[in-house]
Amino acid sequence: MGDDQGSGWVTFSAVILVFAGLMKLFDSIWAFRTKGQLPVAPGSHATLGATISNYGWYWLFLGIVLILAGFAVVGGSQLGRWIGIGAAAVGAIGTMAWMPYYPIWAFTYFVIAILVMYGLAAHGGVEVPAGMASSST
Repeated sequence: MGDDQGSGWVTFSAVILVFAGLMKLFDSIWAFRTKGQLPVAPGSHATLGATISNYGWYWLFLGIVLILAGFAVVGGSQLGRWIGIGAAAVGAIGTMAWMPYYPIWAFTYFVIAILVMYGLAAHGGVEVPAGMASSST
């Protein structure tokens, strides 16, 4: 991560990945302690089942992946970058499950996940030196 314009996006993405991971860990602790059913209407189906502990396992796994990806991105790892993009995509999709219950927060999380994916995809790649970009054999 140099001093170029994109380094801010990469730093933003890494910080958000770690922060989101920590929040998902807190969500999983809440879910495991609640031990209840989701408030779903009869006939409707929640994405991961009707028990909150199902979401607890999902959030625990996702939280660990997000934290590891964030630290890997800070270290300049391309594997961490791709894991971060994938985890942000999974997080964005998973947030849709909460859209009926918390629409403003779910939409906010969705937008932040999109920004993280943009930061990592557009600015997190390996820079090609100017002379190498257009070399032909």
